[in-house]
Amino acid sequence: MNLKDITEEELQTMGYDEIAYLVLENNKKKMKIIDLFKEVCQILNLPESTVEDRITDFFELLSTNKKFVLLPDGFWDLAINHLQEVIIEDEEDILDSEELENEDDMEIIENEEEDDDIYYDSDMDASDDDDDDLKDLVIIDDNDESNE
Repeated sequence: MNLKDITEEELQTMGYDEIAYLVLENNKKKMKIIDLFKEVCQILNLPESTVEDRITDFFELLSTNKKFVLLPDGFWDLAINHLQEVIIEDEEDILDSEELENEDDMEIIENEEEDDDIYYDSDMDASDDDDDDLKDLVIIDDNDESNE
């Protein structure tokens, strides 16, 4: 939307952020906050003292509005002009991509993998014949008549 196509009455009903959006959109360039707010005030025919009195409110307004972005060089621009690429990495991918610095790191990872099965009890390993907990077990059959 072009600022020149908007009537004075429509401008008076718009918020500072809406007008700032149109200014940045029409200028097609980033701006310092003071210059942007001066232009907004000029469009609204507000006195110069408004810039000094309300610049902090304008800054807060832009900061909380996700349509605007503060660039590292101190300029403001429209967020749609600065889309960010989001990369989500799986934890396993991170481990695969990093080089392990020493063998201790590898042992830690192997131990964590062994601990993944919380229901496995290493004390009850079937190959452990030294400690037979069932050697004194007696099975009584209720159907066997010879025990009577």
